[in-house]
Formats: sequence, structure tokens, C-alpha cells
Amino acid sequence: MSMLAPVIATRSRRCQTWPVRTLRLLSFLVVISSITLLNAPAPAAAAELAEPLPVTLPASHPPVAPGGSGYVGAQTCAQCHAVEYQHWQGSQHAKAMQPASESSVLGDFKDVTFTEAGITSTFFRRDGHFMVRTDGPDGRLQDYAIAYTFGVYPLQQYLIGFPDGRYQALGIAWDSRSREQGGQRWFHLYPGQNLSPQDPLHWTGMQQNWNHMCAECHSTDLRKNYDPQHQRFNTTWSEINVSCEACHGPGADHLTWARKEGDWQRLNSTKGLSIALDERRGITWTLADNASTAQRSTPRSSNRELELCARCHSRRGQFWDGYRFGQPLLDTHRLALLTPDLYYPDGQMKDEVFNHGSFLQSKMQAKGVSCSDCHQPHTGQLRAPGGKVCLQCHIASRYDTPQHHFHPAASKGADCVACHAPTTTYMVVDPRHDHSFRIPRPDLSVALGVPNACTKCHGDQSAQWAADQVKTWYGKLPTGHQQFAAALHAGQTEAAGARDLLLALLRNPEQPSIARASGVALLGERLDPPAFEAIRPLLSDSDPLLRSTAARALDGLPLEWKTRSLLPLLDDPVRLVRIEAARALASVPRESLSAAQQQAIQKGITEYLAAEQTNADRPESALNIGLVYVDQGQFAKAEAAYRAALELQPAFTQAAVNLADLYRLQGRDGDGEKILRHALVRDPRNATAHHALGLLLIRQKRLPEALSELADAARLGPENPRYGYVYAIALNDTGAGAQAIQALESVLARHPNDRDSLLALVSLQHSAGHSQAARVHARHLATLEPDNPEVQALLRRVE
Repeated sequence: MSMLAPVIATRSRRCQTWPVRTLRLLSFLVVISSITLLNAPAPAAAAELAEPLPVTLPASHPPVAPGGSGYVGAQTCAQCHAVEYQHWQGSQHAKAMQPASESSVLGDFKDVTFTEAGITSTFFRRDGHFMVRTDGPDGRLQDYAIAYTFGVYPLQQYLIGFPDGRYQALGIAWDSRSREQGGQRWFHLYPGQNLSPQDPLHWTGMQQNWNHMCAECHSTDLRKNYDPQHQRFNTTWSEINVSCEACHGPGADHLTWARKEGDWQRLNSTKGLSIALDERRGITWTLADNASTAQRSTPRSSNRELELCARCHSRRGQFWDGYRFGQPLLDTHRLALLTPDLYYPDGQMKDEVFNHGSFLQSKMQAKGVSCSDCHQPHTGQLRAPGGKVCLQCHIASRYDTPQHHFHPAASKGADCVACHAPTTTYMVVDPRHDHSFRIPRPDLSVALGVPNACTKCHGDQSAQWAADQVKTWYGKLPTGHQQFAAALHAGQTEAAGARDLLLALLRNPEQPSIARASGVALLGERLDPPAFEAIRPLLSDSDPLLRSTAARALDGLPLEWKTRSLLPLLDDPVRLVRIEAARALASVPRESLSAAQQQAIQKGITEYLAAEQTNADRPESALNIGLVYVDQGQFAKAEAAYRAALELQPAFTQAAVNLADLYRLQGRDGDGEKILRHALVRDPRNATAHHALGLLLIRQKRLPEALSELADAARLGPENPRYGYVYAIALNDTGAGAQAIQALESVLARHPNDRDSLLALVSLQHSAGHSQAARVHARHLATLEPDNPEVQALLRRVE
């Protein structure tokens, strides 16, 4: 019997659409790789004049108008709050975005040239405008006027307007550090990557689009206003920068209350404020007898301040317009979990994650610390310089001594943040502190390969050396608050014991919710009865991050159990929980539901689709809409959605793959082949498209052509073990058993715990008479799947 037949019969759709479960995240998880974060220390600067409202743009671009939602402007706030206004004027928030002018532009535009990847760009002045001659969307050099500055320190970027209302962030930035620090120069944000205009990271590409990627966090009352019918933006704001009302909300009611105008008494309870940022009012941090760390006088009972800051200072994506101050962040934004592309398995930041996801892991957050305990909210600066901010709560006689840090006093290693909040440099010149505030764990570097603060400074030493030093100093290896590294690492690598470690993490309420939610997501990828039993209680957890992630993880449940488990979440008070439940329930057949259940699910799906339409400018959202329509059997609407994705971004290959799979469901493989071949002309190195085409050709019994495509997929996409596995099975079915074994060994060299590849390799080696090799792999498989009776039977057969 062909080994390939069951693969195609039972897994072809999964193979062709495996990235889609990830792509459901893409419309929410914004890869903010082209903006200047506003939390780096700023150089001293004179106070600047407030911008008038509305800000006037160059005549060639649409005007910006106030949002009309009760926003009154910083100048109005300054009439009563002069000190706060003065502090804010010197902050990076005040300079987050500015019209390009003599006072705002820091870069050298005196006919200066900069060359990267063979493209020489020239920065110059013309008729009072700041100009750049650089490669445009067609690859040819063109002259562009700088419309806005973006950020201020340690780098400044520049925005260029296009006739369809887009603003794009130039990939060449100005290093605004001093010359002594290596600054005062132009540099490229993606050095050595040779970005062509077809690349989404090219400055004219989707990933550098200000309207979607950056705008919400650099202006006040930002409204993206994308028109999908005409494919243009009319983005507006009330103030161009991050002003008072970006944090305090619209001020009209507060102004009414303060001036005692109209029916002002009705506002007495709130003073007309949209959000009460009063969690620190009346709070003290005091030291108990013989204690070395202060405790909050009253436990923090809300997350208002944390979630307000997290709206921008987190790796997240907006999925709903109309942010409401004081409401849960997950009503409008999706927070990124501790995934391996963003974080190391112990939670240290890997990619740009903008602090909040890190801080949620910290013991400080668990003990009630919030952002303004350390940061002055109006200047954005620390309440005390460097590590001295830590000594507000951690007694100096215990912690600021060589007996604690084992470094010479006043040295770099004696600074609290050097060990407990080490920096990683992003955007070439921007070092950012890890806000998980962890105890250095060089022992985890030895075991799991994660970074550690010790060898960041002592680069000439090994992690083992650092672990030995720590043990010598303290007589043991300190473990700290975060205890989830082994579980997430095992889950991400599918290692032996992963399920048990993840189950233990889920059941440990002392561990950070973001880590537990990350464990839920991993268990959901291999959902079984024990995993379900561990996840099910989290559907009613007090933290909406856990509820929403649990709903998503249970998408793979049998229909009856899924319906029973997720229907109650359609009435959850937090929108993200509701739409995750609705998305998972979209595939439940209507005939299995009562009329009331059908109505509830459809209401949830309508809300989910509206959330996706918030990002109608992105092809990922159109693709996600198509997936819902496929689940509901509405194939014409699904096709229209996939084609809309391809119209937005013709090189968005995943939409082509899904469209071809839709045609498979309709018996239209001929049309699917045309779509896939066209996609491969645009993106010939796309492994997913090669894999999908290979499966299509197998269905058409065109095995030689199929083998070629599957081989390309395995070669171009080695990070996905499924491609190599399917290629190996196809080789074996054509009689090339020895080559199939080699292909599987190649997969396992990179993915040693891939179950499907191990199972196939044991079978093929046993059939080929390679008994010893078969036993070795079977034993390894048995350690990964100790409770799997099929694996145990296979092991007995080869022993």
C-alpha cells in the first residue's frame, strides 16, 4: 500500500494551509520594525511651541482634521496644568511626529549622499523643502519631499507621502546621537539585506506603511480611515504628536467640569476624565522590619495604567477602531505571546517587543509595580537615574553592595540594570532594556541556549564559566520568579516530556499569565484529552489573555465538545475572547445547532469579520475573512476575499495557496495550478507554494513533476519539517527508498523531535533491513510519545 496515499487523503489541506493558523495572527501582530520607540533617554532639548490644530500638510496631500470626539488639544490643558505641560514639551512623546521643518529635522540635507546595496541616495533642499533622491517603487531614482519627522533620539526617521494617502517610512535614518557616540550620520535600518522594491521591508512596501504600522502610537486620536473601495487612506488625528489626550482621553468633559459649564455637576464623580490614572494615589512602598524590599501599602486592584501604556509599549496589533480609555486592552488590541520569533523560551526579548510583554513576566508586576512607579509620566524619564531608580524599593545596604553584585562599587557591573535589565540593540543604534527584570540565569544558557546578562559583558567567557561563578558567589544557582523556560523550550522543540511540563505550567497560577497563555497555545497544537482538561478551566479565568488563548487553542476539539465549551464565551465582556470563540465555532455545522445557538454564533462571526475589516488595508485580513467563509461553505465569498488579498499585495503567496486549495475543494485543480504557477513566477523561492503545487500534481498523478516541486519545498523551507516529510514519503512511493531515508534523516537533523518523520523513518529503515537504526529512532520516538500505543507497538515490532 502506498505510504503517500493517507498523507494526501488526510493531511493535504493541513499541509497546504498549515501557516494559516499563524496568519490569523498577522492582522493583529504588527511587526513594528520601522518606527522609533519613544522610551529611550532623550538629550536635553529646549521647549518647543505647540502645533496648531489642525496641522496643515503639504498641498499635495489630504488635509488632516480633528477627530471631533471631544479632543481639545494640549494648549487647552496647559491653561491649568502648566507644570505638566512644560514637562511634556521636553519629552519624546511631544516629538513623536512633527512636520518637517528647520526646527524638527535633525538630519543633514546639505547635498549629502549615502550608498547602500548599490543605491546612492542624496539628501538635499529644494524650495524650502527637505528632499531625498532615492529608489522608488519601480526601482528608479526619484525625488521625494519629506513630509514629517518620526521620532527624535537615538534616531530620526522620515515620512514621505503618496497620492493615495499613504505615508511611507524611509529605510535610511539619521543617527541623532553625538559624534562621540558614533552618531551624526545617515545609516540604513536593514544593512546588508539588499531590499528590492518587491520586498515588503523596502521603504515603499507594506511593512513600512505609516498608516497601519506606526501611526496609532505617534499621534493623538489617530483614525486610519482606509477606504477599501478606492484603496486609499484619509488618516486623521487631533494632534500630530503623543499629547495629553493620548493618555488621559478626550478632555472636553473635563473642561466642562473644570469651568463649571452647563450640566457640569453630573461629571463630579469622574471630574469628566475618561480614565482615572489614580492607582498610585495614597499608595506608599514601605519596608517591613528586617525586610530588604519594600511592599505596596495596598495591593494594586486594576491594570488601568499598565494597559494604557501597553496600547503602544507592547508588541500588539489593533483589531478594532474606537479605543475606549479605561476599557480592557484586549477589547481593541491583541497582545503577542512568548513565541520563539519574539522571545527566547525563558521570556527574554529577542525581537522588538516594546516592554509590556516582558514586564508582565516580572515579579515586580506581580507585586503591584506599575509603569509610573519608575517612569515620570510627563517627561518620560526615570524617577531616578540608572540603577538608583531600583533603590526606591530595594534597600541599598542589601543590594547596592559588592556582597550582592560581586563587582567593584560604581562599576558597570554594579549597576542594577546591567544584570537585571540588560539591553538589546534594535534599529542598529537603539539599545533597549529588557523589562522582565529577571535574575541572571547562565545555567539556562548552558541548558537551553538562551542569552544571559553575565556573558553580555564578559564576552570572552562561556555560559558555563558564568554559571560556575554565580554558584560560587551564592552557594547555589538562583532561580528567580520566572519558572517556565524548560516548559516553553520543550513545547517549542516538541521534546520529550513537553506535555507534562506544559500541563504543570498551565496549572501553576504563580507563574505569569502571559507564560501560561503561551503554554496553552503550544498545547493547542497537539490537543489531546489531558491538554483539554488543563485548558478548559482557563476558559473562565479572570485574565482575558488566558480566556482568549484557551478559546483559540480549543479550535481543534470535536464539534460537540467545542460547541459546549466555547458557546458561553460568545457573551464574554472582552471582545478578543468573543471573537476567538466565534472564529473557532465558525466550522460547526448549522444543522447541529439550535436556532438560538446559530444566532449567537453568527453574531460572534459578524463581530469577528468586523474586526478583520478594521485592517482592510492588509492582505492578511482578507485571507482571514476567506478562511471563515470556507468554514461556512460560502465558497464564492471566500474566493472574493482571497482575490482581494492578492489585489492588495500580488506577492502575498499564502492567499494564492489558499485560493488554490479552495479550488481543490470545488474540483477545480486546473484553476488552482494556474494560480500557484503564477504565484511562483512572482516568488520562485516560496516553499509553501512549491509544496502546494506538489500536492496538486500528486492528485493529478503527475509524480515526476510533483517530486520536483516537493523537493524544492523541502530545500527552500527547511524550517518546516512537514515539507521534508512529505517529500520523503513521495520518494518512497516512487521506489526511491534510500533517498527517502536520506531525506528524513535530513529533516531530523534539523528537527530531531518531529514525530511524523521519526515514525516514517523507523518504518522505512525496518523495511530496508536497517534494524539497529530503526531501533534507535523507535526508542527516541517512544520517549517522545510514552503513552501512544501505536508507538509502543512499533517499538516492540522493531526490537
